[in-house]
Amino acid sequence: MADLPRFDPKMSDAEGLMWRLEKDPHLSSTFANVTILDRAPNFERLMARFDQATYRMRRLRQRVQPAAANLTAPMWVDDPNFDLRYHVRHIALPKPGTMRQLLDLACLIACDPYDRTRPLWQIIVVDGLRGGKSAVIQKLHHTIVDGEGAVLFAMQYLDLEPDPPTPPPIDPADFAHEAQNAPEPDLWRELLSGGMRMPLGLLRQVKDLLADPTGIHEAGSAAADTVRGVLQQLTDTEGARSPLWTQRSLQRHIEVLRAPFDSTRDAAKRLGGTLNTAFLTAAAEAAGSYHRALGAPVDELRASMVISTRTQESGANAFNLARLLVPTGEMAIDERFAAIQTATGAARSATSNGSMETLAAVASTLPTSIITRIARQQAQTVDFATSNVRGAPIPLFMGGARMLENYPVGPLGGVAFNLTLLSYDHSLDMGVNIDLAAISEPELLRNCLVRAFTALAAV
Repeated sequence: MADLPRFDPKMSDAEGLMWRLEKDPHLSSTFANVTILDRAPNFERLMARFDQATYRMRRLRQRVQPAAANLTAPMWVDDPNFDLRYHVRHIALPKPGTMRQLLDLACLIACDPYDRTRPLWQIIVVDGLRGGKSAVIQKLHHTIVDGEGAVLFAMQYLDLEPDPPTPPPIDPADFAHEAQNAPEPDLWRELLSGGMRMPLGLLRQVKDLLADPTGIHEAGSAAADTVRGVLQQLTDTEGARSPLWTQRSLQRHIEVLRAPFDSTRDAAKRLGGTLNTAFLTAAAEAAGSYHRALGAPVDELRASMVISTRTQESGANAFNLARLLVPTGEMAIDERFAAIQTATGAARSATSNGSMETLAAVASTLPTSIITRIARQQAQTVDFATSNVRGAPIPLFMGGARMLENYPVGPLGGVAFNLTLLSYDHSLDMGVNIDLAAISEPELLRNCLVRAFTALAAV
């Protein structure tokens, strides 16, 4: 059984920030996954596995308890009314059961707001997909876990063979005892520290320097480096570059595509870089092709990428966000790859000081109305978002059915589209979450992505 991340009873500052930002629905941090199965799974057997997973991953049986006046980050508390069948549902597509019908359903489910009085997750088993196939739509709130953590969660109910031995039963009393003996948070201590992860002395220096940045050169190196990183993130108000993707809305559309893992990875090695650089290169190539196809060529766009900071000691969320300019004009694929390799290195370095937790710690002192306005302003500096998550390299099974395809759907967060990649069984499975007000031709964007990955793999 895969090891799960550490789950703390209190949200981190970054998780608390994601929770508060959802006052603006454009900034929802919900993400989803669409899994295609070769047949209908055994639903009751799957329900038994989900039930066991909710005991191993206690967060799935917990709801959020906000702090009064946002004086500290929210807490996770056990939901006394937890009902597994509320969170796991079984439906069927109407005929003809096309992939388009499934993706439109997944889009509606992903966009549907959570009941904040219940645990923040949902799984829908969908039968009736053309060819005798079924699907599973998984929906998680980002405060529960990040993309890598979600993969670890999925391993709690996935199998390595179609008919594995029945796992030993779980005694709920063991986990009830564990919950009863969990340490109670010291509320006064939390309030006095403001829920900050930074040492209080360093936090005071950071706040003072943010109020008067002219003192940076006289400050200690830790505080000065932190402030430089925070200022670089918060004062980056340079607008996104696309002449086409200028509008934003709550209209959503999902497209999916696949690329071969081995040939894409080998092409990246031949070009002297990593799979992640190849992924960004193909995204930039496709974005440029889309603009040229619609008669609005653009030389560069601003992208964001997720940088995992996960270690064995990490909690539920462990990542940073980096922004970078990517070349989108007409050029040779190797030239684009080299430029993006350089840009990603610089972006990682620039983000190291202004980490997500540091930014969130500073933001926790601000009213929600202000931080949502700042976040929307920051989102307007980015054209599109990317995320690359490592999955299983071998076939997996769910309720006796084999997983054929596994498409992630990342949160938009105010950008034109989010391209998220999840590797699975020698394939790169990708979901494209699209704002239709920005991208009027979603199928064209998908076709551009397919051609870009094909060209890259052929290098």
